[in-house]
Amino acid sequence: MFVAKSIQSDHKDLIHDVSFDFHGTRMATCSSDQCVKIWDQDSSNGEWKCSASWRVHSGSVWRVTWAHPEFGQVVATCSFDRTAAIWEEMMGENLAEGEHHAWIKRASLVDSRTAVTDVKFAPKHLGFLLATCSTDGIVRVYEAPDVMNLSQWSLQHEISCKLKCSCLSWNTSRRHPAMLAVGSDDPNPSAGGKVQIYEYNDANRKWNKVETIAMVTDAVHDVAFAPNLGRSYHLLAVASKTLKVISIEPLRRDGTLSGATGLTRFELRQVGDFPNHDSQVWRVCWNVLGTVLVSSGDDSCVRMWKGNYLGNWKCIAVMKGDGTKIDMERNQSTLYSRDKQTAQPVRTPAQGVMNIRRSEGWPKFTTNKDQGNVMM
Repeated sequence: MFVAKSIQSDHKDLIHDVSFDFHGTRMATCSSDQCVKIWDQDSSNGEWKCSASWRVHSGSVWRVTWAHPEFGQVVATCSFDRTAAIWEEMMGENLAEGEHHAWIKRASLVDSRTAVTDVKFAPKHLGFLLATCSTDGIVRVYEAPDVMNLSQWSLQHEISCKLKCSCLSWNTSRRHPAMLAVGSDDPNPSAGGKVQIYEYNDANRKWNKVETIAMVTDAVHDVAFAPNLGRSYHLLAVASKTLKVISIEPLRRDGTLSGATGLTRFELRQVGDFPNHDSQVWRVCWNVLGTVLVSSGDDSCVRMWKGNYLGNWKCIAVMKGDGTKIDMERNQSTLYSRDKQTAQPVRTPAQGVMNIRRSEGWPKFTTNKDQGNVMM
């Protein structure tokens, strides 16, 4: 059954990210209004209620992410103000009368000299690690040596990516070494592949670049590894000018995978390239099994994708921004014509469909507002 519910967020500016916790019953949103809001789902009627709202940065907040509940109720945020921050929820301790929840700032990570564009906690089996990426082209990996003291985070690694970074994703597989995918929104097509894959080597305790996905040359806005529950290969979703699904299969499984020195070699294969959004794709997300992919784009639609046993992917559902579902049969019957000059098929929207696209480079922060609030 298809059910959509709208939530009055009360954010005063553009919402950049929405993140669910491990159980899917709590949600965090962040915005250019410099605030984060925490939402709890009512178990009786399924309604979402705001349980906390506070100002977290002095600039636009690009991302918010939850830690695994084993480490407590912890979120991390990153911002245009060049910092990332760790927040922990405290309940019933030194709270004002009538308050039941309080989020306390445990740490501020200030190593970046430019805007921090993404922040992600590592999978639980890797420990309490946090990765950030910045427009200075550096990915930083932090560790909390004592999970009972979240005010102490040590910078373990700095990975130079040579390109400005816009997004990152941890590989959740337990069968393979720690792996990070890093995307870049550098608009220069001559810069080469905009997605780089890094793997951690236990022998020399370094992150090594093992692959550059050359088939992705457009600016990348989001990347997401699919949860791996036993596959011999990895799936990576890339949000760019189109939605791409990349298969990453290790070719060598001897010395490298057992911890010896050397780099793992991979076979990269593009299993899907979908222009259905007819616009920039901004966010991608997998279900817990890694079998269903969800994407959103400038066409004001959320699309669900599913692959079959042959590895062929197709769109199985489309939802408009207003919460209404699009008839798939009618949507797939879109007419095609041929361009008079190139003779290539051109997609023609059905009558009554209005395509609205934002200009290239959206979203743009309000420069004067943000720069005036950045701490020098």
